[in-house]
Amino acid sequence: MNTHECIIIGSGPAGYTAAIYAARYGRKPLLFSGLLQGGQLTQTTDVDNYPGFPNGIQGEDLVQNMLAQALLFGTEVKHQMIVSVDTTDRPFKLTASDDAVYYAESVIIATGATAKYLGVTNEQKYLGMGVSACATCDGYFYRNKEVIVVGGGDTALEEAIFLANLASKVHLLVRKDHFRASAIIQDHLKGYSNVEIHYNTELEEVLGNDQFVEAAVVRDNVNNTISIMPIDGIFIAIGHTPNTEVFQSILEVDDIGYIKTIPGSTYTNVPGIFACGDVQDTKYRQAITAAGSGCMAAIDTERFLNNRAIKNGFYCVEVDSNGITVNQ
Repeated sequence: MNTHECIIIGSGPAGYTAAIYAARYGRKPLLFSGLLQGGQLTQTTDVDNYPGFPNGIQGEDLVQNMLAQALLFGTEVKHQMIVSVDTTDRPFKLTASDDAVYYAESVIIATGATAKYLGVTNEQKYLGMGVSACATCDGYFYRNKEVIVVGGGDTALEEAIFLANLASKVHLLVRKDHFRASAIIQDHLKGYSNVEIHYNTELEEVLGNDQFVEAAVVRDNVNNTISIMPIDGIFIAIGHTPNTEVFQSILEVDDIGYIKTIPGSTYTNVPGIFACGDVQDTKYRQAITAAGSGCMAAIDTERFLNNRAIKNGFYCVEVDSNGITVNQ
């Protein structure tokens, strides 16, 4: 039987960091990278807020460095997806996209989340070249520049407020005639004079040169009129979709689909399965926090493996009333 002590599903900062730690523990982890090897960070150009790189680093280079480090310590990587997980028995049964079957004493889920985009013309063409889905990640590059934020929920208003402290002007495009955001954040937004709200307005097309965004085509959906807005950057803030389709039938998830973990840990409701990174993070969604939770997942996994015992044919661990492993 093709059994591994630790299988990691997903790459990127969370998955690769978990692999580095698990490999250094001597667990010889097997990592399935998925279709987007390296995760969302590979779609980011300049990363200048990751500690240790004072001159910045390309997103692709950063995850490649992480991968090299994981391989150095003995991680095995397969460029496949896991399409099903069976927790009926232990070890867990995992089936890959090539129909190969693997068994795991423990599983770390680091499949991340996918930013939602509008699908308008040239949106993907200029991704990382003026189009972004993360103001916290990329806002620094738009100091004293004019930007657009698209969306009407909490995320969009939070992005607009963040950018208002950097950009000279923020245009907030809201598809409806009202916000969906909570009242408290709407009140907070009123304190920023450099934020202009455009209700009943939608982004239709992104315009630019061979290197960067130069303007946006926007539509007034009441009068059905089109205008061109010169702009330096466009931030799409309509939410994220966690990549949890495979796990929703076996793990507890929230209303959106993010995996629920016990606060202060990476434990899921199934002993031996851990979740880290954006797949369980609805708040921070940063490369550095993903890497940190990947470290946590590897440590939690190591403690689980060290404390397992055979009882009635099943692997189990001693836990307290909150479900946290004890006697570590």
